[in-house]
Amino acid sequence: MVVMSTRWNATDAPRGDDYDARWDAMAARGESVHGEADLVDGILRDRGGRRVLDAGCGTGRVGIELAARGYDVVGTDLDDSMLEVARRKAPAIPWHTADLADLDAVPDLVGAQFDLVVLAGNVMIFVAPGTEAAVLAGVAERLVPGGTCVTGFQIRSGRLPLAAFDEAARAAGLEPVDRLATWAGEPYAGGDYVVTVDRRPRA
Repeated sequence: MVVMSTRWNATDAPRGDDYDARWDAMAARGESVHGEADLVDGILRDRGGRRVLDAGCGTGRVGIELAARGYDVVGTDLDDSMLEVARRKAPAIPWHTADLADLDAVPDLVGAQFDLVVLAGNVMIFVAPGTEAAVLAGVAERLVPGGTCVTGFQIRSGRLPLAAFDEAARAAGLEPVDRLATWAGEPYAGGDYVVTVDRRPRA
């Protein structure tokens, strides 16, 4: 059953072009806005693979950059106002309206396999409470053997604790690979933001 209510729906965060304005301003100042894509690119160059699922893609910032680097990208999000921008900016990329807790509801994603799934932009703390395990199970199911899941989110009171993420990831069959403090690759030492790299076993 599709869960159509998420924490994101309940926020007053900027949507669509307003959401992109922050990143556009950073880029105009010469700041890097592609840390997520840089990390994913490095992993795939090291491990191999071309197919990427941008899960919770928003306006497509990460997925569009990865596509520009030659990767085959599919994006999913539940917020149509965000997807409208992604579709306008990159119409050649498949963008799907999808609840990450029920990816099987999207016919094109049934049986689909990816070399890497990226969940950037605090996706895991914005999914509906109680669906985190289902989200990670659906992600793991769509990884090729040896495929990588890269997830970044803030550690906030009342949201997904890191220990609960680890428990759900292990239940989904994912194995820990690395834990970082930023998308630039600094080691994680207990701060309020984490990037966790997990992998589906090859056998």
